[in-house]
Amino acid sequence: MENDSDDLTNLCINVENVKWAIIGTTQAILFKLFPQNAEALSKKFVKEYEDLLNSNDNELMTDFEKLKKVRKEYARALEKILNRDEVFNVFIDSIDRIYNMTLLGARRKARGEIRHVIDKGPILPRTDKSTDIVYFCSVCKQEFEIEPEEKKRILNSDEKLELKTHCGSPVKIKIIRKAPEKIKLLEKTFSEERKEEQSETKHSTEIDSKEYMTLLSVGIDVGSSTSHLFFSRLSYQRERNFLNMTNRFHLTNREIIYEGKIIDTPLLDRFTIDIEKLISFFQSEYKRAGIKKEMVNSGAVIITGETAKKKNAEEIVQRLSSESGKFVSATAGPNFESYLAAMGSGIVSRSEIDQKTYMNVDVGGGTSNLAIASCGDVLSTACINIGGRLLGVDKNYKITRIDEPTEFIMQQLGLSYQVGDTISEGDIQKIVKTYAEVLIEVLLGPAKSTIAKKLMMTEDLDYSVKIDGFSFSGGVAEYIYGKETIEYDDIGKRLAKEIKKLIKEKDIPLIEPENTIRATVIGAGSFSLTVSGSTCYVDRNLNLPIKNIPVIKVNLNKKEFSIEKTKKAIHQAYLKFDMKEGEDIVALFFDEPIYRSEYYIKSFAKALETSFANSISNNKLIILIFKEDIGGTVGLTLKRETSLQNNFMCLDEIELEEGDWIDIGEPLYSGQVYPMTVKSLVFNLKK
Repeated sequence: MENDSDDLTNLCINVENVKWAIIGTTQAILFKLFPQNAEALSKKFVKEYEDLLNSNDNELMTDFEKLKKVRKEYARALEKILNRDEVFNVFIDSIDRIYNMTLLGARRKARGEIRHVIDKGPILPRTDKSTDIVYFCSVCKQEFEIEPEEKKRILNSDEKLELKTHCGSPVKIKIIRKAPEKIKLLEKTFSEERKEEQSETKHSTEIDSKEYMTLLSVGIDVGSSTSHLFFSRLSYQRERNFLNMTNRFHLTNREIIYEGKIIDTPLLDRFTIDIEKLISFFQSEYKRAGIKKEMVNSGAVIITGETAKKKNAEEIVQRLSSESGKFVSATAGPNFESYLAAMGSGIVSRSEIDQKTYMNVDVGGGTSNLAIASCGDVLSTACINIGGRLLGVDKNYKITRIDEPTEFIMQQLGLSYQVGDTISEGDIQKIVKTYAEVLIEVLLGPAKSTIAKKLMMTEDLDYSVKIDGFSFSGGVAEYIYGKETIEYDDIGKRLAKEIKKLIKEKDIPLIEPENTIRATVIGAGSFSLTVSGSTCYVDRNLNLPIKNIPVIKVNLNKKEFSIEKTKKAIHQAYLKFDMKEGEDIVALFFDEPIYRSEYYIKSFAKALETSFANSISNNKLIILIFKEDIGGTVGLTLKRETSLQNNFMCLDEIELEEGDWIDIGEPLYSGQVYPMTVKSLVFNLKK
């Protein structure tokens, strides 16, 4: 098994030839499918591809690592000129064949099983004797043999050739397999070898055969104004083999299967939420949806806005997490709420489709969450204390609620009111106008006024990019888009009216998102969940799920690698969060690529062993997370080469940020893929 791994790192491959074969194939398909724009598309693709391949390049990479990079960066370059659709997959399928045949040939040659006249290079139709070309009539679907001289002319000429016609249309050239039995045997051998390698890193044949998996997710939102939940079925598709050797699953579809009722968040008093009433409501929602808690794979509880400040907010999280399913997480934090609202509203997806930059503003009962999304990515998030429930007023103008932000604004405006007082319509309008003006201020630029700076809960947005349109979600957005007309005992409707007025005055381009009032809860249930790669190493004796683990990034420069420097980087990572190795459980995140040579991996494992001396001695859980697909290799090497034998896990192909908190769930599909909820827990920041 170890020898097979060495074969991969020592393969002899002419990667430059493979690269140009890929470029040539791509150009040929472009000219076939997009004859009018092919030249411009081709130039842009080649430039993007070359730039990606030349970035972070180094001489220490093996041929196999370079080949993987050629494969990995192809899709990223192609995305610069094409959308991900069926046409996109035509290119991927074509290049996939080049990669797989190249790797198959190189592996077999390294083992002395085959010999070629040319020592290096990909197996292409003109050199691989197991393939041939024929004429193909797209009208009658017949194939015709090509004379040897004509075949030589087609394969070797750089000029545009005029092809024969059949059924009134020019025939096409089709690549066929000339010796299907031989190819079938080679593919079987390659498949068996790959399965054998994967078995040691916990790749099973069952997981390899699955292209899709589905998870049932719940999103629970306990907000300043309202509380509700929804259930969705998340579909994950294995990334095509060309893009990712470890076949990671990615979210491809979200089907909402139940949208619950929306109720006013029950309160015992101004500072306390009625937990029992809330729990009872969500239990009834489960029954109404016909879903038992054992059926739920993942999800999130979002305690948002002013509700997160209630004195029993943490208790709500704990109760809902245990009552609502086996793997449901508590998620809070203003920036993360902004991200989830943008994802759930659909504006991030729309920015990708339109290839534009949009800002989503989720105006709820207590806060407004802002996010800038550009071409499918969330670039920046922020949050400000502006919402429709920050002042409660009944139909007789009697004040029923005054939250802290409104108290501050009243002071700034020279107003003095208490709960129970009667307020004039004019003073209500002054407060509402101030809120609306401040919101528009932070939509268009950084907070400058005294009130805006005071109300901001986070840093300002990054305004360096031009915004093409603004969308609104949340309860107040229902009024902005005319979906709600009923006025409640708050300032929500008045606030929406004033926001619309300012939007018109300042000529702000307004667009409508797919989801408005349910944006945050949809984001919580659908986009807080990620899954690991399928080359992980996890001690089978660990009890999962594991919850509320802080993420600490290890700043390790692989170019200056040494055991001492690795130990120092891990020690500094613990210090940043006032954590102690051997006492506190953390998830150490490595986002720098790691050399895959046997010497480097063994040295890295030894460095980890010395870094976790106290954890090993105290049998403390060790969690290592890698951005690249190397978790299985590191885990196996630790097990084989160090004293670290149990109570540790190595997960890979996960994107994390320092300051995130994570829950790691029970493995899915034969123990190969691990679900993870990424969150930012406001309650744990005291640590």
